[in-house]
Amino acid sequence: MSVLFAAFRRTKRTVPARPAPGAPLAKVTDLRVRLGGREVLAGIDLTVCAGEVLALVGPNGAGKSTLLAALSADLPADSGEVRIDGRPVGGWPAPELALRRAVLPQSAALAFPFPVEDVVRMGRAPWAGTEQAGSDEEAVAAAMAATEVTGFAARPFSALSGGERARVALARVLAQRAPLLLLDEPTAALDLRHQELVLRICRERAASGDGVVVVLHDLGLAAAYADRVAVLHDGRIAADGPPAEAFEDELLSRVYRQPVEVLPHPRTGAPLVVPVRDGEPGKPGAERSGVRNGHLGLTSA
Repeated sequence: MSVLFAAFRRTKRTVPARPAPGAPLAKVTDLRVRLGGREVLAGIDLTVCAGEVLALVGPNGAGKSTLLAALSADLPADSGEVRIDGRPVGGWPAPELALRRAVLPQSAALAFPFPVEDVVRMGRAPWAGTEQAGSDEEAVAAAMAATEVTGFAARPFSALSGGERARVALARVLAQRAPLLLLDEPTAALDLRHQELVLRICRERAASGDGVVVVLHDLGLAAAYADRVAVLHDGRIAADGPPAEAFEDELLSRVYRQPVEVLPHPRTGAPLVVPVRDGEPGKPGAERSGVRNGHLGLTSA
């Protein structure tokens, strides 16, 4: 790991200023990405602002992870533009880009049995040689405490359960303290308690002025914690706005090819997305969703 830190120390970097509230941290314009001969993203326009949690939702294969990878500069665009901190992502040297965005991939794997604390400390590598390097110990300790992994700091990463690994990987991202967090399905391997914990962390980071983009499959979590949701469908954004506006039963039924109804939570008013299941022909909202004898269709106004 000392080699990793030394590589960053040798590179001169410009430490970014803290973003102003509401400032655009990332901007995607007419983004198109092709993979395996298929257009996976088709003309995406999206802006991520400081102080917000933006959830990317949609069915499998809709383009959520591809969009996150393009945002992080891990996947090149075929056309269009991705900017981070006002500059095209390709114009940032990797060490400076690492000061501006932190990325959590879908799965975390390490070839060597590093202790958990060392894995989290890897998130501090971009700050080596800067004036922020002195806060390494505090940043690592805070990230481990937030994700509840302090108790097994000395255990090998390879000896952890899937959920524990997911939390350690998130702790590494949090320790990086970049103003833009890009998280790909951070709750997929987690139990109920830790799913809520992760989304509360996202909200706290947004409250502190960071921007958070998180890929989620759980629409209930997205509705409860996101300021905005972008609903992806066939490589396009079908809806973009607050969950209460974007989560509409007819739209979600069409996008997911599963009839649903959207109901307000009885206490918070946040949208609850409930599947309409077989044996519930009289379920309110079925007609609104375009359900006909168990099939999806379009209803006229």
